[in-house]
Parts: sequence; C-alpha cells; structure tokens
Amino acid sequence: MKPIAVTVLTGFLGAGKTTLLRHILHTQQEYKIAVIENEFGEMPIDNQLIGERATRITTLTNGCICCTRSGELEAALLDLLDSLDKGEVQFDRLMIECTGMADPGPILQAFFSHDVICERYLLDGVITLVDAVHAMAQLDKFPLAQSQVGYADRILLTKTDVAGESPALMERLQRINARAPVYPMVQGDIDPSLLFNTRGFMLEEHIVPAKPLFHRIAPQQNSVTSIVVEFDYPVVLGDVSKVMETLLISFADNLMRYKGMLWIVDQPCRLLFQGVQRLYSADWDRPWQADETPHSTMVFIGQDLPEDEIRTAFASLKPDTPL
Repeated sequence: MKPIAVTVLTGFLGAGKTTLLRHILHTQQEYKIAVIENEFGEMPIDNQLIGERATRITTLTNGCICCTRSGELEAALLDLLDSLDKGEVQFDRLMIECTGMADPGPILQAFFSHDVICERYLLDGVITLVDAVHAMAQLDKFPLAQSQVGYADRILLTKTDVAGESPALMERLQRINARAPVYPMVQGDIDPSLLFNTRGFMLEEHIVPAKPLFHRIAPQQNSVTSIVVEFDYPVVLGDVSKVMETLLISFADNLMRYKGMLWIVDQPCRLLFQGVQRLYSADWDRPWQADETPHSTMVFIGQDLPEDEIRTAFASLKPDTPL
C-alpha cells in the first residue's frame, strides 16, 4: 500500500498560508487532497475561505497542534485513515496548515513516533511562508518565526509585489536555513510542482545548495542558524554514532532539522542520515564514484546551537594516521 504524502504548511501570522492552500486546491487537478487545519478559537473560518475543493477538511480548534500532550493531531490522522479504509473518502495527499503560532517540530515528530502513522503516511516536506513586508521585524521579535524558517524544505517569500527585492532578507533566510531554496510568490500563485514531491524527508544526496552560504557577512541576531560541517577524511561508523548521541543529549531540544552524507571507513558506499530533534534515521546510498573525491557534509539547523562543540566533536573523529 502506497503511503499518503504529507505536506506541512507553516509560517508566521498573516504570511498567506490559507491563500496558498486555496490556490492549490482550486488550480491543481492531479491529486485528491485532504486538509487538516488549525485555528485559534471555537469558530473555524478558514474552511469557509478554502472552499469545497478539498476531499475532506478536519479542523483542529485546540489552538495549538504543536502540543503533543493533546494527541489531537494523531487522532485526526488516524480518523482520516479509518475513513479512507472504509471508503468514506478518497485522497492521495494530505496538507496540514499550521496556525501562525505553531512550532512545526512536534507536528513532524508525530510522523516518526506512531507505528500506524509511520506506515501509512510519508512526510514529503515542510513549506514555510515568509511575509516579505514584515519578515525582518518578525524574525527580530519572535524566535518562533525563525524556527518556522529553520524547519523548511521550501521557503515561499510572499507579498514581494509590495516589498520588492530584499537582498538582506534573502541573506538572513539563508543564514537560518542553508538547505531550503527560496521562491517568490504573489497571492498564492505558484507551480505546485515546486511544493510537492520535495523529498525533504527522504535520504538523498542533496544536502546543501551549491550557492555561497554568506558565512563572512556580519550576522543578524538570529537565535536559529544553520551550521554546515564538512571534512575530507573517513570516519568510523560507531564513533559517529557515539558523537551524535552525545550531542543529542546536550541540545536535542534546540535541534530542529539535520541531514548529512558521510564517508565511512572501509565502506564503498556513502552513508546518508537525517533527523528531527531526537529522532533520526540512516541508510547506505550509492557507491562513491571513480571520478569523485569522498568527503562528508552535514547540516544542523537549530536554536542557539553550540557551533564550536559540534565542530570539535566531529574534528575529534579524524584518524591519527592516514588510511
């Protein structure tokens, strides 16, 4: 049975998530999409704005689906599966629209920690909308706005028709999240192919973009940042595991997303891994090619990460003698 692909829409208040969702539902014909949305208050109105094009709309009104204690999101996911299995609804994709004040982290963990949900759903990617008019002020004032950018696989820059170009904002977004491409968008008008099948939670080789990371630009005061670690020596798999476990004990609560490609001693294939906070997975990828130089690249995205500690931990894995 093919898992149901899940796209999570996040972004600060007023960024345009409902407008985007409405545009997708009313313009694309390829998928049957179910929607879970979250609103503050007892009177949901977003489903009225979205219209009737969604296969099914489940509205969570507890004010915060990022609260794992409530279990409301898990219940909604399982309820959708039950209706699907009974033939009451038909859908092949699910979109979750988070409230503007939701932290995406616990939402994503639901897809790693529940057996049935892990089996029947597949996280495709996190799409974060950023209001180009108000983003700099929001990023300064609200760490949550930085977190939402940090979790992204795609960043959509909205209201660019009003704000115009903003190189400073683009540079800041890239400092926060070095691995997410940024696309401008006006009134929700964007090609859905840029948003679907992003493979954001699949183990693959595209760890970081090829463009420069602006390491030498005086940084804006971001509590959320990207740390890119690269090294050109092979490491022992067991030692890598020990380093990761030690680091996770120290700052897992601050770690949002991480992804890496590793050169492992005495192994012909690359090791790919990724994780969300404390939960991570790894798998062997293709062999190193004859025309490429083996190396390791890792990206850590999180809040107030101890960069020196991370770099020192992996530097300690360098063999004492050449292999």
